[in-house]
Amino acid sequence: MWQWVAVKLPIVFFCIFAIHNRNTKKMIGTIVNTIAVLVGGSLGMLLNKSLHPRYQQIYFQATGLFTIAIGIGMMKDMNNILIVVASIAIGSLLGEYLALDRRVEALSDYLKSKLKIGNDKFSEGLVTSFMLFCVGAMTIVGAIDEGVGRSSEVLLTKSLMDGFSAVLLASAFGVGVVFSAISLFLFQASISLLAMYAATFFTADIINALSAVGGILLIGLGVNILDIKKLRIVNMLPALLLVVLLMYLNGIFQLI
Repeated sequence: MWQWVAVKLPIVFFCIFAIHNRNTKKMIGTIVNTIAVLVGGSLGMLLNKSLHPRYQQIYFQATGLFTIAIGIGMMKDMNNILIVVASIAIGSLLGEYLALDRRVEALSDYLKSKLKIGNDKFSEGLVTSFMLFCVGAMTIVGAIDEGVGRSSEVLLTKSLMDGFSAVLLASAFGVGVVFSAISLFLFQASISLLAMYAATFFTADIINALSAVGGILLIGLGVNILDIKKLRIVNMLPALLLVVLLMYLNGIFQLI
């Protein structure tokens, strides 16, 4: 049941896009990326079912270290530190006020109930996969390149990386990783659509700051996966929107 839902929803969204826009060829990278996550996630789930609990534990540990390593890599060129810190601090307070973690958990429980999914790590797998697949310079730059009709090369390269990552993640977290293909498709398609009409909005500084915030959140996810301490990463997600807004305003008014 869930396999068909995970595959059909991105296809429905793409069909709507195709009806309203003739430039669907600009979406080839996002489509391949979505398929790579679906295939990799499905293979990872098959691997998960055949793994002894002892091997599943080491897989979780490898996934946690892998997540932290990616987060550190995304932070290596961090600039505008004050804006990055302010975004995380204010965004976390906003997410806490909105109780995003409880809302995501409620939505997760609803989906698991409706689709008869018996995976207790569904929401964790979904959030972790979304962060890994959707928050980074390759995602933003690749989606913009496709939106303006420049090239799909970046997203095609990212597809290969995400496919292998999906195998590892799904073997640890299960079906939530497969469902992340929906959020990946929607996120990248939205950026490509925006780029068709406002390609200059995502400046290099905005992309750099967004990657830095995403990297910090990924390190937090890695800490969660390793069971070092449970951080409410979902409540910090508004920081991703806030950093874009603050960087945009800083570009206009030179706030910092």
